[in-house]
Amino acid sequence: MTTTPGHPKPRTRLIATDLDGTLLCSGGTVSVRTAAALAAADAAGVQVVFVTGRPPRWMQQVSPHVGGHGVAICSNGGAIVDVRRGELLETFPLSVDDALAVITTLRAKLPGTAFAFEFPGGFAREAGYEVRMWGSDENHPVGPAEELLGSDGAVRGLFKLLAKHPDLDPDKFLSEARSVAAHLAEITRSSPIPLVEISARGVTKASTLARWCTEHGIDRSEVVAFGDMPNDLEMLAWAGTAYAVANAHPEVLAAVSLHTLSNEQDGVATVLEGLLAADAASA
Repeated sequence: MTTTPGHPKPRTRLIATDLDGTLLCSGGTVSVRTAAALAAADAAGVQVVFVTGRPPRWMQQVSPHVGGHGVAICSNGGAIVDVRRGELLETFPLSVDDALAVITTLRAKLPGTAFAFEFPGGFAREAGYEVRMWGSDENHPVGPAEELLGSDGAVRGLFKLLAKHPDLDPDKFLSEARSVAAHLAEITRSSPIPLVEISARGVTKASTLARWCTEHGIDRSEVVAFGDMPNDLEMLAWAGTAYAVANAHPEVLAAVSLHTLSNEQDGVATVLEGLLAADAASA
């Protein structure tokens, strides 16, 4: 479906929004205003799909706001999860061979890089990969990447590889990692620290969102997307309408023509309220 001169803009059928830095306030909370806007969208029959870099195990905090379908796209498109039931519906794994090739390449290019792993069984990491926030109090396997990914290792069905460097500038780390390993996997970032996030080739927020929309008969022209970091760029380019929040990374602000208020000022809710009002008026 496309919009041509003289034809009205398609009705909004799906809101695709990033979470941290976009929809959520500092501390990962949902404001009262944003919660009300999400509930109003759900009541109006507009799907709201959270499309996030977060792993499935970090989604319970937002489960009351996930909408009637109960589903979120996690790990930059690597997993689709039923948030309410805590059940993985589908994953898009990175092969062991590709993961090991990325690890070997980044170690050679960027000494000091350490790795962690998201997979259906949870989380695992190398000893040099420090965990300072989410997941730090969870029991998880720790060991060399080659052992964790080996035939007797804990990691099975890896859908996101994380690489952390002790002191590189975050944007430089992303650029350097892509320069040597982009042919092996999708490499992006969403964190303020030198941490890159790695998925199987062709697996991005956009690819998994497009798959979801196709399965539900939703055209991209009917999708409005929101984001703030480089891992949102493919999704924002794919959606029929896209907004960057005011606090977004400079690359995102430059790439997206429509901007809204910051996450702390309920930027997503502001747009969503206007879209719902416009759709109601045209009904």
